[in-house]
Amino acid sequence: MLAIRLDPEIEGRLARLAKLTGRTKTFYAREAILEYLDDLEDIHLATNRLQRPAKTHSAEEVKHELGL
Repeated sequence: MLAIRLDPEIEGRLARLAKLTGRTKTFYAREAILEYLDDLEDIHLATNRLQRPAKTHSAEEVKHELGL
């Protein structure tokens, strides 16, 4: 359970969108949070990867390792 306070303008926009589409305000809030979390998680993973790059392998190394 989560309760948030929104600026009246944002609350109004959300209410209008919900009414126009037949969806609930909760639906749109949940969707927005999920999308934002996905973006933040991607940024976190990318930042960590840039700070600790993985070892790279040449095509020849991979072929040799796979016996090709």
